[in-house]
Amino acid sequence: MSAIRLLVLGAVRQHGRAHGYQVRNDLEYWGAHEWSGVKPGSIYHALKQMAKQGLLIAHDIAPSTAGGPPRTEYELTDAGDAEFFRLLRESLSRHDQKIDELTAGVGFLVDLPRDEALALLRQRVAALEEWRTEVAQHWSPSEATPEEWGHIGEVMKLWVHSAEAGAEWTRGLIERLEAGAYVMAGEGERSVDVLPDGVENPYAERG
Repeated sequence: MSAIRLLVLGAVRQHGRAHGYQVRNDLEYWGAHEWSGVKPGSIYHALKQMAKQGLLIAHDIAPSTAGGPPRTEYELTDAGDAEFFRLLRESLSRHDQKIDELTAGVGFLVDLPRDEALALLRQRVAALEEWRTEVAQHWSPSEATPEEWGHIGEVMKLWVHSAEAGAEWTRGLIERLEAGAYVMAGEGERSVDVLPDGVENPYAERG
């Protein structure tokens, strides 16, 4: 899957309609340019590309009174909404997501109903546990004979450690959701802002 597709679709969806600068500003506000490959050029390219694919509708609005070309606002189509949720569900349930894909999914976690989010995260835990068991049984070197693997055995240990850490974090998120954390879809109004009021965005690009 593509983290930038999920991020751009999700940012547009939160506004209902948004122009490229708004999407860019949101993603920088979330620090996405620090933990993913999202750059200004890739954001505008993704918007135009997904409009061509029928996932977004492009609306040209009147230029500003200061002049300049019309600004384009984007809105999700039904297909775009379906693609957003497909990518979101995939990002949360799979065990082998890249960190930017998982991070993007967690960022839009609250767009899902609580029960569905919990079900997807439990799928992720099960997949991580299955992967850890497979690696431990068939690929990890025995503690008694590590020389058979040499330094490559460290790769297998890394896989096991990553699976265990990922499952532990996911279980913690499940517990927080079960305890009622966050306002999930269908549970009432919530702000689209990420940071509390008055807190400066530490990731915003300067200059």
